[in-house]
Amino acid sequence: MTDSNSETKLEVKQASKEFKESENVAEKYSTMTGTKNSDMNVSELPAAFTAVPTHKSVKRQIQFANQEDKQEFNKFPTKTGRRSLSRSMSQSSTDSYSSAASYTDSSDDETSPREKTQVNSKGSTDFCVKNIKQAEFGRREIEIAEQDMSALMTLRKRAQGEKPLAGAKIIGCTHITAQTAVLIETLVALGAQCRWTACNIYSTQNEVAAALAEKGVAVFAWKGESEDDFWWCIDRCVNMEGWQANMILDDGGDLTHWVYKKYPSVFKRVGGIVEESVTGVHRLYQLSKAGKLCVPAMNVNDSVTKQKFDNLYCCRESILDGLKRTTDVMFGGKQVVVCGYGEVGKGCCTALKALGAIVCITEIDPICALQACMDGFRVVKLTEVVRQMDVVITCTGNKNVVTRDHLDRMKNGCIVCNMGHSNTEIDVASLRTPELTWERVRSQVDHVIWPDGKRVILLAEGRLLNLSCSTVPSFVLSITATTQALALIELYNAPEGRYKQDVYLLPKKMDEYVASLHLPNFDAHLTEMSDEQAKYMGLNKNGPFKPNYYSSTMPAIKRNRRVRQEQWHVQERSVSGKFTSAVSPSKVTRSS
Repeated sequence: MTDSNSETKLEVKQASKEFKESENVAEKYSTMTGTKNSDMNVSELPAAFTAVPTHKSVKRQIQFANQEDKQEFNKFPTKTGRRSLSRSMSQSSTDSYSSAASYTDSSDDETSPREKTQVNSKGSTDFCVKNIKQAEFGRREIEIAEQDMSALMTLRKRAQGEKPLAGAKIIGCTHITAQTAVLIETLVALGAQCRWTACNIYSTQNEVAAALAEKGVAVFAWKGESEDDFWWCIDRCVNMEGWQANMILDDGGDLTHWVYKKYPSVFKRVGGIVEESVTGVHRLYQLSKAGKLCVPAMNVNDSVTKQKFDNLYCCRESILDGLKRTTDVMFGGKQVVVCGYGEVGKGCCTALKALGAIVCITEIDPICALQACMDGFRVVKLTEVVRQMDVVITCTGNKNVVTRDHLDRMKNGCIVCNMGHSNTEIDVASLRTPELTWERVRSQVDHVIWPDGKRVILLAEGRLLNLSCSTVPSFVLSITATTQALALIELYNAPEGRYKQDVYLLPKKMDEYVASLHLPNFDAHLTEMSDEQAKYMGLNKNGPFKPNYYSSTMPAIKRNRRVRQEQWHVQERSVSGKFTSAVSPSKVTRSS
């Protein structure tokens, strides 16, 4: 009995002590907030300051520093709306900026866009996007991208008066981001009619697609499409009654493949194809070799401006962004293997090495392998090192680079991702078996769990990491977009007979012109050769300064490719005779 009383007294004493401590905290809190203790309502204190538990439910109020903060808070939705917002904000570190921000979160609306009937402000329904009401936000993102894509905007201003693409009906299949929206709207400003779809099921920025649809562009794309949705969107883009495409702008070759297979009559009437990815270019060369390519095609992927800038610098900056957003990984001391040491691989390795990662390379090409060695990287076989790797990155453009055997041998927690265009580099299909469990932990992040408990972290289901999980720099994409626009102009305005049914590289004159448009951003001033120097070098003072056969990636060009450039007129001329005065390369300012 005595023990029981003493225990009761001890509990009361302890409770009294806790209550006094809570009073002291409350008093301190009231001093900080400028509120007298006598006026303080305990229920207004945050839960952290309420030391004594209570069984009575208390409605807590949020205090604001001023009335403006309170008004700003009240703008947000209540109850379920706030929960939706919370989910959206929690995803902001894992999705791309556009898809993570609260205004594009569509977790509460699972209805497929194919089942909706949406109308833009002009009364058109010729589009299919996630939510046309997001157009205002998409317009803001496009305007931000325009600020850092000054060269493409300059081309738009110089050429829109003469409309070099008047009459062009372009179907496009690219990533639909703020940067490609600037390209699409440039093509429209130059006189083209455009219908567009996405080349990747995860990279579409929903609000940007909505902004394009609101502007009148027929867009068929949304983030998170199924495979069936993907091909349905491509078909809707191509198959429009009373509308016949005469140009194709492709990224990956899926649009070209669909038109070739499903609409052969349309394919034969197309005036030209512009392709920017290694996968799509490979498909074009296969068609050409088989004698089935019945239209001229422009290989933008192997142009100097694409390889040296987009592939290298874009991936150098975006690889870290994509990995950080999805995994929060620290790179210092991590063992990383990068499969492929082309321009994309070089960019990835440079960034990873700078943050302290221990990087090794796999390569099939002895020249690229030697470059890797001289840049300080070990060249290995994936089978030799896969057990020790913390991160495995593919960027080859090939298929089955990482097989099920490699995945089985990886250690617990290994991160696997792809920086190549196609999702064929990692054998993801082999992971969809009954003995393996898939667990979605974040947007675009899956844990694939083996029977023994081992987990492999797969990003974007093996699709392109940077555009699926993060963002890319607008400036470097301006270089590629400007090159694509000029390639379309050249093919569309070329006189009959200049281009045969084959695959062509861009002339160096055009590459150099694209580069010159971007130099003013750095206040760069080119040196001009004297007449004597030009004669000594055997060059024109205004370029081109490199021969047509020059490429930054000559080892990557297959030996069986026929690079037809003898048709290019390398003498000094405009990139398109239709608007010589508008964009003549000779107008580029040089300092002596």
